[in-house]
Amino acid sequence: MRIRRAALVAAVLTGVVVAPAQAAPAGHIRLDQVGFGSTEAKHAYVLGGAENTRFTVVDSRGRTVLTGRTGASTGSWSDKFPAVHPIDFSSVKMPGTYRIKVGGATSTPFKIDTLNRLFQPVANNTVEFFQAQRDGANVIPGRLNRKPAHLTDRDAMVYEEPVFKGEGGDQIAAPLKPTGVKVDVEGGWFDAGDFVKFTHASSYSTASMLLALRNKHNDALYEEAKFGLKWLDKVWDEKTGVLYAQVGIGTGSEEFGFVGDHDVWRLPEADDQLDVKPGDSHYYIKHRPVFRANKAGEKISPNLVGRVAGSFALAAQIEARRNPRLACQYLEKAASLFALAKTENVGELVTAFPHAYYPESSWTDDLEFGATQLALAAKALNDKRYGQFARAAAHWAKEFLATQDPDTLNVYNISALGHADLAKLLKAGVPGAEVTEAQVVGDIQRQLQKGADAAKASPFRTAANVETWDVGSRTFGFITTAALYKKLTGDRKYETFGTQQRGFALGTNAWGTTLIVGVGSKFPECPHHQAANLSGSPNGGSKVLVGAVINGPNDASLFGDLGEMPPGSVDCTKPYTLEFNSAKSVFADDLRSWPSSEPAIDFTATGVLGFSLIANG
Repeated sequence: MRIRRAALVAAVLTGVVVAPAQAAPAGHIRLDQVGFGSTEAKHAYVLGGAENTRFTVVDSRGRTVLTGRTGASTGSWSDKFPAVHPIDFSSVKMPGTYRIKVGGATSTPFKIDTLNRLFQPVANNTVEFFQAQRDGANVIPGRLNRKPAHLTDRDAMVYEEPVFKGEGGDQIAAPLKPTGVKVDVEGGWFDAGDFVKFTHASSYSTASMLLALRNKHNDALYEEAKFGLKWLDKVWDEKTGVLYAQVGIGTGSEEFGFVGDHDVWRLPEADDQLDVKPGDSHYYIKHRPVFRANKAGEKISPNLVGRVAGSFALAAQIEARRNPRLACQYLEKAASLFALAKTENVGELVTAFPHAYYPESSWTDDLEFGATQLALAAKALNDKRYGQFARAAAHWAKEFLATQDPDTLNVYNISALGHADLAKLLKAGVPGAEVTEAQVVGDIQRQLQKGADAAKASPFRTAANVETWDVGSRTFGFITTAALYKKLTGDRKYETFGTQQRGFALGTNAWGTTLIVGVGSKFPECPHHQAANLSGSPNGGSKVLVGAVINGPNDASLFGDLGEMPPGSVDCTKPYTLEFNSAKSVFADDLRSWPSSEPAIDFTATGVLGFSLIANG
């Protein structure tokens, strides 16, 4: 929940280094710590140091395989590091393990190999994160010794939409009001470092997994995607036409006498052990409220319709050959939900309660995605509704293009995912289509070019703005979009751009850390994640939240005095990051620093798809 405390932090993080200009310090080499494909462009960067400094690339036996000179500065990072110098070693193609040496500094080791050998393990790691995020009875113990939790969700009370107020729109303004209806919403994934569950992010994550699975079968990925589908099948009640949007409430209220999920630091299984009754302050911690996206008979927020229906339709495509009967059931679930999309007088979209947690405003892209997947499912099952769904997909693509939405792939905008599949349908021919293949492919190009233009002004050639919000999320979006575009068109125009964004996520940044726990030689050790903090290894060891994608650096003004560690937590902070902060961008590997260090399923789901595409073409 990336917005949840943004209004509470305003001062620059204590410890940001803003030193006066001085002679360039010894350089720090930054590169993709996983490695490079043999034929890929290969770049590293020296933070600090000087131009035209001699570098060498050495193999695992210490033999020099390449020498060269650092390039002219790509820009200033901070007052302490006024220059960043590139190293191009693309000519090194032989598989092996290497290091780069320059100006007395030596890089971390990295590999050159096939993309599959390098990045399939990374894709597998991201799936492991979802296993650690499981809620309910069917958990996987894993590295963190996870245990069944929130079994009371099997008989959970549905409440009316909560009322919020305040400048941030996230203060409870009235007591919660039960409807008298109970539902089974046990299972699903925790959204982030807390234990709330959202249909918005869960459906995006399930769809991303299914797209990856459609690209290349993987047993662990298949099981995890089915786990997500099972929960979506619970929150979509076909009999009543109600879609449930959320389980649990993050925001508590002192005024109305209850705490929310974000107010308590504990292991999830502890919630089931609470002895509480209605009116107790911790009642909603054990007996978690459920909130609807719509009432029976009402239309449903179109963003949720598109991505949930799209998930069911993707499942139908995957099961079409192995289990046609199940595939038809998934198709009908998708079609019945899609028919209830609210497309007039839409108003504020339903994402989470409060909306400020996920302030989405885009929805035509979701309907394009859902209709496209319905068309592909109908085609796979020889269903006569294929043409109807395909024309609907083209219609919603036209509506999306008309919005001129400038965003790129992330949980708020999934147009690239819809475009990539719709383009194939349009190429095959869709009578009556309101858009052309060239238009939707052109919009994917537009998104990539926007990133490529922004990257030219960045010292590390990073497309996402490290001085603002959701850097990690958008970086993984660019990685995935570049891979989708190459697979769709065969055009390698944005291949190096995609490699540069992958590099940023895997260590080519000022802090020299990857943004994925357990991946690379230096990765986040203090994620803002309760289960990892209380059951993991804060000071080295294997009990870490492997595969979790964190948000990474952010606008420095989002970081205030971090204060004390959460009550009941294990202290965890890594001060190495302070040296590399700039006046405008901060990364804090610190449990208290949720803007930097909190992982989320939507961040990681984009990684599941992106690294699967990279590994398997």
